[in-house]
Amino acid sequence: MAKVEEKAKAGTGSLTVVGLGPGEAHWLTPAAQAVLDAASDLVGYGPYLDRIAAREGQTKHASDNRVEIDRAGHALRLAAEGKTVAVVSGGDPGVFAMAAAVFEALEAGDPAWRSLPITVEPGITAMLASAAKAGAPLGGDFCAISLSDNLKPWEVVTARLEAVLAADFVICLYNPISKARPWQLREALELAARHRSAQTPVIFARAVGRADEGLRILTLAEAVEAAASADMATLVTIGASSTRLIARGEERPWVYTPRSVTKSPSATSQGRT
Repeated sequence: MAKVEEKAKAGTGSLTVVGLGPGEAHWLTPAAQAVLDAASDLVGYGPYLDRIAAREGQTKHASDNRVEIDRAGHALRLAAEGKTVAVVSGGDPGVFAMAAAVFEALEAGDPAWRSLPITVEPGITAMLASAAKAGAPLGGDFCAISLSDNLKPWEVVTARLEAVLAADFVICLYNPISKARPWQLREALELAARHRSAQTPVIFARAVGRADEGLRILTLAEAVEAAASADMATLVTIGASSTRLIARGEERPWVYTPRSVTKSPSATSQGRT
C-alpha cells in the first residue's frame, strides 16, 4: 500500500490491462492477481469489476459495455495523474477487448500519455477455455472472428467468414448474438453450411468457468436450427473438414482436430450438405 501511495505522490503512474480469464478465480493467473493487488484504481465494465474483491484504499471506476474508448481515456488520465491503474477485461484483454481500446485512446490522446508505463497482462480467452472442455478442437489451424457489427460492417464479417471457410480453418465465433442483432449467428452458420458438411462438429460453449456453464456438441445442421439459443456469453466453434468426434458411450464425445492435413482447402470446401 505504501508503494502505491508513494508512486501516486511522485506522479509516476502506470497502466496495466489485465485479463481476468473466463470466470472462476483459479483461472486468473498469479501475475494478473499481483497487478490487481497492487492497483490503486480498477477500471472496467461493471460486471467484470464485480468479480474483483477490492482491498481497502482501492477505487473502482465502473462503466457500460459500449464505451470502451471513453473508459480507456479515463484510465490513461488516471495514470497520468500518478495512479497505478488496472484496466480489466474478461478472458484475455488482447482478444476483442480492452487492450486495443487502450492503445487506440493512447494514439489519439494526449502525447504525454505515450511516456506512461503501459503493459498488458494476458488471461485465458474463451476459445481456449471452451476448447479445453471439449477436447482439442483447435489442434489444427484456427481463427477467431467477432460477429458483432458495432465496429465493422456486416459485409466485412461475412467476407472474412467466406475466406476462412474456403481455407478450411476451425472458426471460433465471439459475440455471436445479442438482443439488438438476433439473426447474425444463424446467417453465419448458414454461410458455413455452404462450405462444410452438415455433419461438421459445432461447439456451443456458454459461460465456461462459471456456475451456469453449459457445453453442447452439435452437428452443423443442428447448430443452424439452434442458433437462437446462443447469447453473448456463448462461444461458438465451427469445426474444419478434418475435425472429428470420439464417442464415449453415454458421455459427451471428445472433439479434436488433427494436426496433420492431407487435402488442400479447394478439395475440402465444396459446399456439401
